[in-house]
Amino acid sequence: MKPVAGAAGPRVLLRRLREAMADKGSPQDRLNRVVKLIAANMVAEVCSVYLLRDREILELFATEGLKPEAVNKTRLKLGEGLIGTIAEQAEPLMLADAWAHPNFAYRPETGEEIFHSLMGAPIIFDGRVAGVVAVQNRKKRVYTDEESEALQTIAMVLAEMFGSGVLLAKEEIAPAITRTTLPLRIGGSRLADGLAIGVAVLHEPRVEIANLIAENPGAERERLRAALDAMRARIDALLETDAFTGGGEHRDVLEAYRMFAHDKGWMLKIEEAIATGLTAEAAVHRVQAETHARLQQVSDPYLRERLHDLEDLANRLLRHLVGGIETAAAGLIPEDTILLARNMGPAELLDYDRRRLKAVALEEGSPNVHVAIVARALDIPMVGRLSGLLERVGTGDRVVVDAEHAQIFVRPPSEVVQAFSRAMANRAARRAEYAAMRDLPAITKDGERVSLLMNAGLLVDLPQLQATGADGIGLYRTELMLMVRSAFPDVAAQAEIYGRVIEQTDTKPVIFRSFDIGGDKAVPFFGGDREENPALGWRAIRIGLDRPVILRTQIRALLESHAGRRLDLMFPMIADVAEFEAAKRMLKREISRLRRLKMPEPTEIKVGTMLEVPALVFQLDALLPKVDFLSVGSNDLVQFLFASDRGNPRLAERYDNLAPAVLSLLKSLSERCLRAGVPLSLCGEMAGSPAEAMALISLGYRSLSMAPTSVGPVKAMLRALDTKAFRAFLEPLLSSGERSLRAKIEAYAKAQGIPI
Repeated sequence: MKPVAGAAGPRVLLRRLREAMADKGSPQDRLNRVVKLIAANMVAEVCSVYLLRDREILELFATEGLKPEAVNKTRLKLGEGLIGTIAEQAEPLMLADAWAHPNFAYRPETGEEIFHSLMGAPIIFDGRVAGVVAVQNRKKRVYTDEESEALQTIAMVLAEMFGSGVLLAKEEIAPAITRTTLPLRIGGSRLADGLAIGVAVLHEPRVEIANLIAENPGAERERLRAALDAMRARIDALLETDAFTGGGEHRDVLEAYRMFAHDKGWMLKIEEAIATGLTAEAAVHRVQAETHARLQQVSDPYLRERLHDLEDLANRLLRHLVGGIETAAAGLIPEDTILLARNMGPAELLDYDRRRLKAVALEEGSPNVHVAIVARALDIPMVGRLSGLLERVGTGDRVVVDAEHAQIFVRPPSEVVQAFSRAMANRAARRAEYAAMRDLPAITKDGERVSLLMNAGLLVDLPQLQATGADGIGLYRTELMLMVRSAFPDVAAQAEIYGRVIEQTDTKPVIFRSFDIGGDKAVPFFGGDREENPALGWRAIRIGLDRPVILRTQIRALLESHAGRRLDLMFPMIADVAEFEAAKRMLKREISRLRRLKMPEPTEIKVGTMLEVPALVFQLDALLPKVDFLSVGSNDLVQFLFASDRGNPRLAERYDNLAPAVLSLLKSLSERCLRAGVPLSLCGEMAGSPAEAMALISLGYRSLSMAPTSVGPVKAMLRALDTKAFRAFLEPLLSSGERSLRAKIEAYAKAQGIPI
């Protein structure tokens, strides 16, 4: 066959592939004709198709140019050889000298020793790599980007052919895990707290694309533009609903989502795919598949979030193009719906009837993804990172979502359902009890007053201040607003948000922490190299001091928003006194500027620091005279103290907050701050655990800041606690050398009738 060249080449090849699909013969015969067509079109001596078997083995299924006897015999593991590398990385590869590549693996049965160059592309089906198509040449050929683009288009068409069963039976591609009727537990990651029991509903049916190959690219571009306009109009309409007219971070989330819908780079990729001869929906599907494949390789939280949104937009766009295919939100969902999805965008969640939607389970997702932020705002329990969810759970299955412990139970026995039903009833009863004691003072049995504060970071958190009866906000995480925005907010935008926080907290105190970005809290506007240990890297005050415009902009906004009111500001991740002094100098310069401009000032300014880095403990004598208050960040402090990544599941149970080493350190801090007359608080997970808060109170801590849901349980505990008696019990144990004192503390609480 004469090679096809020129701009029309890809379209001609696609038409010929379609003709080959319609030919008579077995699926294998059709696949053999397809590889011959591709080899001729790409001017290659070899074209081979490998398919993924048993989820980890790539098997040669058809070839033109290699030895026929190698078919169904040559196999490579994921990551093995060049074919395995393409599949594992889900990225195309172009090599003029394939033998020189460090991953090259020679298979003598193929006879490929005479071929030197190789170009391959992943075959992506339903968002996952299903195989690889590759071409080879005898000479050291330098493949062009246009040739790589053409091969990727071919790979996309092959994926749809396999998916439709035209070339091979679907089960040949990647055998699914057989669903059973047996009970199943899947562990994941907590995205939004809560418990729920209901029936599984699949969020999104797969869009079947009937027509892959376009006859008129111009008409396909027009169809694409019309669908884009319709989709954008729907997003604009969502922003006009009551849920968003009041503003807040969840509106910012949808505003950012709308911005992605106008992303020119994304649209250009789709139009380029149409130019290769694909229909509009096939082009969208191809770009979506590439986006999802890239998503699996990206660890940066912001980039993952952006790719999630683009993938969701592709789903919505496909539905506009194909027509008649909607998510489950389009119909009447059951009254106790547990929604299942690989991933979701924030706009899709808002399509559902909130009265019927009880929880969401995602195969992917992270706490900072946009849909999780909206779920927390709407009080919808959500668990993510549930491996194999869509393959192991079917529509109509009974599901229990336990977001508190980051797990779901599928097809649970009646005993499990009953146990969780009781837990939900008890949870509701406890909430009612905590609400009843909302206005009672947080005073121990022996008269010790403890200030119970709450942590916040979004405007949607603030109504909890009134609902819980918390004394104020001990930690306002200002960086969370950056994570739902597409651009760094200027002074006016920040001041407007801080002003709204102050308005909603009325006279109760609020301690604002300066931006704690970096590490696992990536934001789009601040670059930085990928780090081996991001928790120990360029983050928090280190970024603020290295890029002073960021910190000074925030300080300026805080000063302006606190005119006529006291400002409490603390700096995070301070490792030495010099860093605190440098940050404080920035504050003083902004105060001087305010006075020069004769602008209104805060009535009072209190400046403190988080104590998270153990090195700062050894500088307390120099630090305490310079600070107005100190707040222990227990999460990072304990992680650094034990050199233990708190996000690593293998280490999650190895070290305990109630270890004597931790409690002894916290006791020393309390005593030294008391002698220096410096107010001390603790914010972090320790403060919100009744057993751990019990220990903290006995060690002298009188100010604790926690998640809003923890205020009630901690208040119930302390009102039953005799501080002096418990201190006498606990202090001798601090030198015991035991791994943890948790069991003994819990036994003491049970014996004394203290609810923990």
